[in-house]
Amino acid sequence: MSEQPNGSPVDPVTPDRSTPEAAGVESARTRWRRPRWRVRSGTVLLYAVAIAVVGLLTTTSWWWSCGWQGCPTPAQLRAWRPTEGGALLARDSAFVSALSPVRRVNVPLSRVPRQLTDAFIAVEDRRFRQHHGVDWYGVARAMVSNVRAGGVREGASTITMQLARNVFLGNRAAERSWARKLLETRYAGLLEQALGKDDILERYLNAIYLGNGVYGVEAASRDLFGKSVRDVTLAEAAMLAGLPKAPSNYSPRNDRRRALVRRNVVLDVLERERVADGADIQAARRASLRVAKREFVPQRPVDSWAVEAARATLDSLRDAGVIPRALNDAQLRVWTTIDRRAQIAAERAIAAGAESIDDDRQWSGFDVRGGNRTQGALVALDPMSGAIRAIVGGRRIERKGFNRALRAQRQPGSTFKPFVYAAALQRGFTPASMVNDEPIEIDTGNDVWRPANFGHEYSGRITMRDALNRSANAATVWVSREVGVERIAALARAHGIHSDLPNVPSLALGAASVTPLELTAAYAPFANGGTRVEPHLVEKIEDPFGQVLWQRPPRRTSRVLTASDAFLVTSLLQTVVDRGTGRPVRAGGIRGPVAGKTGTTNDGADVWFVGYTPTLVASVWFGADRPQPLGWNASGGRLAAPVWARFLREGWHSPEVDAPWAPPSDIVTKQIDIGTGKLASDWCGPSRREYFKRGTVPISSCENEVQWSMRELVPSDETEGDVGAEEAGVDPEPIGDAVAAMLDAVQASDKLRAVTDGIVREVQRAARRVEAKAEARAEARTARARRERQPITPGQPVPPAPPR
Repeated sequence: MSEQPNGSPVDPVTPDRSTPEAAGVESARTRWRRPRWRVRSGTVLLYAVAIAVVGLLTTTSWWWSCGWQGCPTPAQLRAWRPTEGGALLARDSAFVSALSPVRRVNVPLSRVPRQLTDAFIAVEDRRFRQHHGVDWYGVARAMVSNVRAGGVREGASTITMQLARNVFLGNRAAERSWARKLLETRYAGLLEQALGKDDILERYLNAIYLGNGVYGVEAASRDLFGKSVRDVTLAEAAMLAGLPKAPSNYSPRNDRRRALVRRNVVLDVLERERVADGADIQAARRASLRVAKREFVPQRPVDSWAVEAARATLDSLRDAGVIPRALNDAQLRVWTTIDRRAQIAAERAIAAGAESIDDDRQWSGFDVRGGNRTQGALVALDPMSGAIRAIVGGRRIERKGFNRALRAQRQPGSTFKPFVYAAALQRGFTPASMVNDEPIEIDTGNDVWRPANFGHEYSGRITMRDALNRSANAATVWVSREVGVERIAALARAHGIHSDLPNVPSLALGAASVTPLELTAAYAPFANGGTRVEPHLVEKIEDPFGQVLWQRPPRRTSRVLTASDAFLVTSLLQTVVDRGTGRPVRAGGIRGPVAGKTGTTNDGADVWFVGYTPTLVASVWFGADRPQPLGWNASGGRLAAPVWARFLREGWHSPEVDAPWAPPSDIVTKQIDIGTGKLASDWCGPSRREYFKRGTVPISSCENEVQWSMRELVPSDETEGDVGAEEAGVDPEPIGDAVAAMLDAVQASDKLRAVTDGIVREVQRAARRVEAKAEARAEARTARARRERQPITPGQPVPPAPPR
């Protein structure tokens, strides 16, 4: 053991505290030996400070960003106006209809009398002209008053804060929380920065709720007093100014006594604030309360079927989260593809058409009440883009009702036939191909189906153009059997028909259920050169501040028909309008390029006309919600086609100004014989120019088939020389058909056809008389021959042989 300088021994374990080094070591140890609670309290304090800083930053960020929703810009605040029910706008931004009924009429501040604005300021926010959104003096006064009362007795919301609450926090209006108050102050500050005091006051007076479902001072004045706000008296102004505190409680329509008490309280405030002199105040107190008998009804009702169609899009976007649920329809501006003139004309045409049908049905003894009433639908769209120009879902507008244009599943009848003939063209048929228009029987497995033509009239072998022109059921079924029902259904689906298409033979005649919208869209490829379109109505949606919530994205198109096949189908359907079942369209005054097809179900429960021009494709349907005949002679040509013509005449431009459909480069024309579908000749019957895809033109002449027919008509050597042509086996019935065919060949006008129809009928009657005489003579010859072959009784003279 060593010794210290003073001679004492040094303990090797115990440190020497006399040296500076030893003292430093001891000081460090002492510090490490401090109580743990001091260390922990310091850590907690550090964490608390950190949390406070984070909380402050978070709250500041939340407040500054308007609750992390993003604050409106000054431009958006200046553009905002209280909604009058939202707006459905046409393609040219013209107003079509309100989206939701709102009892409000916005008026400029210049139309509001000074005594009314002063009354609102005196009652609701007397320091309105001095503060910058939040009245801190009012806040302090309210706090003192509430502490003394032991509860919430007085509020401190300014007019600017109330406007902020109505505009931005409507979904939290009933909430009482510091968060809502903080947001009110934030939005109030933004409003004060972006708008002047008069602008804020104007928006407030138009936005405030004043009871009985009415918003704004103009609507409230009309509802309570039956006059504009600019004409209210001081007593009436005081009544209006007293409503914001409790609109339902103080409304004179609910409680006249309480309303008068509240009015007098407001008059006391006006007297104290020297808004009016004492004499006027006393006169206002004595004034009687007169409430208008009739409540205010806005002049912008929801009065268009386009609204009901657009609402389906809005609901789906709201379900997808694109449109916030806090925004109702009344707060939206919706840009659509609607043509305002076309929409108005469509609604009028369907209403008038349904009423006319019911007039005839009622006269015939039909019950036309309730579900038996005739309903209608119309859809019109741009064939190039699918943009809906007009849509009608019934004879009368039904708010949130059944939109038949979108949802009614009805049989299309013969309007489905163009898909049969389009599929045939794809398989190599031509408009001149000969088809069989004769009675046909099809074994369906359960029974035998016998499709019949209208009136049970058949034409035998006819061209495909004539088959569609005459809407021949038997010929169409024959074509469908050649093409295949599966191919026809596949083509219809490719065109845009989403409904179920059963794989049955009767599909060729429209034995399926489709909606007017999908059938109209399915015709668009015929009109636009073979491209499928997606029908759409809504283009863009904005919130009250002009911020775009949704815009329709561009969609890719797909080709479903070649341009040549689309042109040939259009050519066939032009013939239907010019000389077939669609002639009422021409009779309705429509000129220019038009194609279309009529449709009628077997029992006349559904009648259709689907037609198109180069710029518009539209369908008209009539039927009852409870399917039933629309009359003993109901047909698409008689009931639907004239309404289609009226709609086009009143709601769209004349097709005469449209460029007609031009044949594609691979389309050629040839003169063909109508009776055989072969190349025409001077030695054959009537002929016409026909369109063909290159490579499908007939190569043989009609003369071959005509010569074969002529050989069958040559009289035999046994025919007597003086026998007339009718006795020689010539069938006179085709005489009338030949005349009609010649008229078709020269494309006779409607007037000429009307004159010659009577002649044709007389010729056919004469032909039948000649045929009857020929049959009588044939029977006479048969009887004579029978007598000549009888055995001769002996003793009787033998008669001489007749001269030859």
